[in-house]
Amino acid sequence: MHKNVVVFSTPTCSWCRKLKTYLKQNKIRFKDVDVSRDMKAAQDMVRKTGQQGVPQMWINNYPIVGFDKSKIDRLLNTK
Repeated sequence: MHKNVVVFSTPTCSWCRKLKTYLKQNKIRFKDVDVSRDMKAAQDMVRKTGQQGVPQMWINNYPIVGFDKSKIDRLLNTK
């Protein structure tokens, strides 16, 4: 099953870079949204999770706040 993966990040966020590197290493395709440039996406992110911090990612519209490897692996069936 194809997973729709969206990462919400900023260029200065070290955890965002780690998350994106992890996804690339596991050959997971994702859309990267820079919330420092896309205010509408930032508002949508906060509305959905109640959190302003990044990284956040949505897997098939299911939000994950932070870089939670075990939850990511479970939802993406990578391990």
